[in-house]
Amino acid sequence: MLSPDFSLGSTVALVAVQPSNTNDGNDKGGQGEDFGKSSPVGLVLLIVFFIAVFFLVKSMNKHIKGLPASFDEPAEAPKETPAEPASEKKD
Repeated sequence: MLSPDFSLGSTVALVAVQPSNTNDGNDKGGQGEDFGKSSPVGLVLLIVFFIAVFFLVKSMNKHIKGLPASFDEPAEAPKETPAEPASEKKD
């Protein structure tokens, strides 16, 4: 059952409090000696990523150039009959 002090219209708020720093200021909040320094491995990965993107764009452009300008059916032009059939032999 509900306690007599509790009403259905009351509002309950929970507050989360960050614990205070109790280690005499030696903790820099996760910012140790190597904080903010990038590694050579990260540089190599970034260069490999840019090379891969370059070749992907190059390949995509090659495939796009092979596509027709439009996928619509071409309008049918009247077929012209040749004046002289090529299979006739001249004497």
